[in-house]
Amino acid sequence: MNYPSSIQKLIDLFSKFPTVGPKTAARFVFHLLKSDKKEVDELIYSISNLKRNIKTCSSCFSSFESSSNELCEICSDNSRDKNLLCIVEKEIDLKTLERIKKYKGRYFILGGVISHLKKEGKKEIRIKELKKRIKQNPEIKEIIIATNSTAEGEATALYLERELKEFNKKITRLARGLPIGGELEYADEETIKSALEDRK
Repeated sequence: MNYPSSIQKLIDLFSKFPTVGPKTAARFVFHLLKSDKKEVDELIYSISNLKRNIKTCSSCFSSFESSSNELCEICSDNSRDKNLLCIVEKEIDLKTLERIKKYKGRYFILGGVISHLKKEGKKEIRIKELKKRIKQNPEIKEIIIATNSTAEGEATALYLERELKEFNKKITRLARGLPIGGELEYADEETIKSALEDRK
């Protein structure tokens, strides 16, 4: 038995979200069907505002809300250490590092990792943009590679080390206090602090 087209269309759209399969997507849709109109209208309004009000920082590629600036709050903060550049896989990793209030440098979000399963994996990360950022900011002294301790994260870190060698910068990686196969967003704050402080 097929779902009505309006339901199926929404299931297909939700299924495009990361880690969301058709069954989970269907639960989302039926939850919306049971919700009152005010709650659904609020969701529609929030999604509409998301695309209208959120910008991508031209320097680190994080999302921020501003009417005039092209740079996010971190990149436009002159008190941040311009000598340090921390490379993370995704925005949630940046937020995780910021939460511990130990790192005072700048960031760059790669936008993904290199997958062994995809030949075009290297095209999916912002390597050209990263190199441009480093060239345009000669004050950068240390580049911290803060990819996750997964197979893809390790492969990406090794690739970055090779690609960034030409800049003759100090390149460090987070210490392995983080569990193998783990991701920054799920690590506790003390573990992340130790990994950051003991980078090498």
